[in-house]
Parts: sequence; C-alpha cells; structure tokens
Amino acid sequence: MTIIHAPAIPATAAEVNAALPTEAPEHERVLITRGPRSGLTIIVAVHSTRLGQALGGARLWRYGHWTDALADALRLSQAMTMKNAAAGLARGGGKSVIAIPAGVTLDERATRAAMLDLGDAVESLGGAYMTAEDVGTSAELMAVVAERTQHVCGLPPEQGGVGEPADATAAGVFASIRATLQHVFGSPELEGRHFVVAGLGQVGGRLARRLAAEGARLTVTDVAVAKRALAEELGAEWVEPGAAHSVEADVFVPCGLGGVLTPAVVDALRVRAVVGAANNQLAAREIAGHLTERRIVWAPDFVANAGGVIYLDAASDGADQAALDDRIAGIGDTVASVLRSADEHGTTTLAAAERLARARLDAAR
Repeated sequence: MTIIHAPAIPATAAEVNAALPTEAPEHERVLITRGPRSGLTIIVAVHSTRLGQALGGARLWRYGHWTDALADALRLSQAMTMKNAAAGLARGGGKSVIAIPAGVTLDERATRAAMLDLGDAVESLGGAYMTAEDVGTSAELMAVVAERTQHVCGLPPEQGGVGEPADATAAGVFASIRATLQHVFGSPELEGRHFVVAGLGQVGGRLARRLAAEGARLTVTDVAVAKRALAEELGAEWVEPGAAHSVEADVFVPCGLGGVLTPAVVDALRVRAVVGAANNQLAAREIAGHLTERRIVWAPDFVANAGGVIYLDAASDGADQAALDDRIAGIGDTVASVLRSADEHGTTTLAAAERLARARLDAAR
C-alpha cells in the first residue's frame, strides 16, 4: 500500500486510534491531500484493482475530524471492491471523500473549488480510480470534476454522460426486496406488506414511491423534516428517525448513511427482513450473526445496492436500456442465491455474499 499525505493536517494519536479501524488497511493506495483551491481535506482510497480500474463515488460530507473521513473512505472503498466483484463487474473498488469541517458551510464557489481539487487528486492516480456521484455530490458536480480528469463517470446526459444512477440503485434494491420476500414469505408480492423506509433521499424516495405503487403499506422517516411532504403524498405514516427501527413491520429498509444496524437497533427490530440502499449498514461484522440469531434475514448491502455501479459501468460502455434493465433486475437473482447459500452452509448472509465476491476476485489472480 502506498500512502501519500499532506503534512499540514494535524492529528493526535488518540484521535487517529479513535476514528480508524484497528486492523491495518489492505488498500493498494491511499491519497490524502489538502485541496489548493478549497483548503479541504480530500481522501482517495483505492482498495483493489485486481478486477480492473477501481470504481466508486465521491462523498462530500461533514466530519468531526479528518480521520473520521479517512476511516469512512477506507471502509467504503473496501465495500466497493466486494460490491463490484459480487456484481460481476470488471472493476476494482475505490472511494473518494471530501471532508467538510464542523461548522463550515460551502457556497457554490467553494463547492466548485472542491470538485476541481478532487479532479486533480483523481488525475494524480494515473487511471487507477474512476469517480462518480455519491452522497453530497451530483451529476452536475461530476461535470466540474471532468474539467480536471477524464477518470469520472455519471455526467449529465446533456454533457455526453449517462446521468445519476439513483434510478438504477433503487431498481436494484426493489429487485432485492422481491427476492427477499420470496425467500422469507414464499411470495415476492408487495401488496399489503408493511415496509419501514428510513431515509428518503434520491434512492429512498424513489424506492418508497415504487413500493407504494405496488400496494405496499409504508412507514417512513428522514432527518429532513421537509420529507414529510412525500409521506403525505404517498399516504405513508411518518415516524421520527430514532423510532423507525422499532416499528413492527415486515421489512426494514435503511436508505440513509451507514452503521445503522447496531446491537441495540437489532435487538429492537420487529421485522422479518432488512433490505436497503445504505452502504455499510452493519456497525460491526458480528452484527450479521446477531441478525441470524434473531431470525431476521438481511440482504447484504453491497449486493442489494449494486444497481448504481452496474448502471455506470454498463451505460458508460454503451449498453442499451433493455440490457441495463436485465442486468439490474438480475440483482434479485444474486440476492436469492446469497440467501440460499447462507441457509445451505449454515452461515450468515454476509459470509455467503463475501464467498461469492472472493470467488470472483480469486478467479482474477
């Protein structure tokens, strides 16, 4: 692993140890730099290029300390390796994070500066990593990144790009939900089933609309109170974010940030399954076993939410819409296979999904 860092970023040993994983990172490259235009800490983590150029989005988010952003980048990039491998893509895993310090608000000019700095950071890696939109960024912001590097995808269609992948991500999670319902209840039908959707952003909002259109009963929440308007539009019940996981329902659908499945949350869950769009849903690996012990079926996030990267990879290569739809719908088949494998081997669904991804990584050695 090669680590490049800017010496101007201070941190105490205690802060680093508190924020970062205790195990040594297995990443190929980690770039940490301070953007010369924006002054923000930019981190690009390339976990693996074994299957091909690393692909993963750029996250623009507020962190208490830059080491929290580093920990996020390390975890997310590793998950992207597993996601891309499990999806059968000839792509490695990577992620970029731009850390907004606490108390700082970016205006349009500052955001543009940050995107130009990100473009320079990505370009400096010589093609090892391709970035795209993620939490806090957009297709329009990726067009700014493209002013500094060609290693970016998901630009607006009017600029020759394929647009944001939120529709595809939501479609993949929808297919995963149907596969999970079939596994748990013996039928993929959604009508009359009760879903708790936590997070109504670009993906969660689209997913909630589709579930409602299929006749599902919805309980929804979001940290943004303005999202209550969508709840009213869909005839969904609104609950406060901290209470969503304790609602009795059929399926819990986490679509916000990661780490939502803590021991306390899993103890409080009153559902038969968890299927959502959020990345890194498990607060720790052992939570997968905790879910299994409680007989709650969890569709591993890096399998269920792969629609976005499948879309970006295939659409950028010129695949037509029918082929894209088929590949994204196939995520449901992959989820079904993972759930069956977990039952057959007597393991967690996390272990089953990792077996699938590692088999593809090992085949590429």
